[in-house]
Amino acid sequence: MRLLIINPNQTASMTEQAARSARRVALQSTEIILRTGIDAPLSIEGFADEARAVPSMLAQIGTAEADGAQATVIACFDDPGLDAAREVAAGPVIGICQAGVQAAMTLAKRFSIITTLPRSIPAIEDLVDRYGANRHCRRVRAVNLPVLSLESDRSHAYAMLLAEIAKARDEDGAEAVVLGCAGMSDLADRLSEETGVTVIDGVIVAVKLAEALVGAGLKTAKVNSYAFPRIKAESTAKIPQALSDLATANPLGNPNTFFAEPQTEEAKS
Repeated sequence: MRLLIINPNQTASMTEQAARSARRVALQSTEIILRTGIDAPLSIEGFADEARAVPSMLAQIGTAEADGAQATVIACFDDPGLDAAREVAAGPVIGICQAGVQAAMTLAKRFSIITTLPRSIPAIEDLVDRYGANRHCRRVRAVNLPVLSLESDRSHAYAMLLAEIAKARDEDGAEAVVLGCAGMSDLADRLSEETGVTVIDGVIVAVKLAEALVGAGLKTAKVNSYAFPRIKAESTAKIPQALSDLATANPLGNPNTFFAEPQTEEAKS
């Protein structure tokens, strides 16, 4: 299968790090396609950053699917634009927060999440609620480090995460911890070994989930909520070309199936 891993921010080294984690667990038959954000923030640390990153991400997902991608992993823990991405994609689209949270609920009765900055806590709490994990998630914690500091001072970041996981275990009663940033993905195994806590990286879980869904022949439902976007006549010239191309390539073979304005009964006759 061909799997797209897209990092919605503009820091290419973070894309490569997510790719290293993915390649470590991916099947030999899985071809990984990498994309990094264009005209996006260097890191995503709030709602405005997320909003800025989504438009180019959607266009890149459309282009990758046109080039043969069968599933997409969004490698950002805020799951930016996840619903919109599922609209523009035919294959499964998996956010690493949703993947990590659902894995935690499967593996443990109680878990905590550890992210970067305190400002990210409310957004992640909202996602936990959305994914039905409120009673399972004991707390969303932060190590108070900017996302880019995870790369620039790796040893300090590791020490902060180590201490926070111990607090989650001892103070929250957490039986597992989900790492709340794609930039932490390569630290999960070491942290788990040193703390004795099951530490979950959403990138790895998302990759394996994508392989399972594609292997099962499953695609994103296109009946209602995640139907391909309907392109309005007055805005056709302004939409990204990649989204427009999806209309031509839609699986029903009719470029108007999902994108045209619906006809009235009078017009149909």
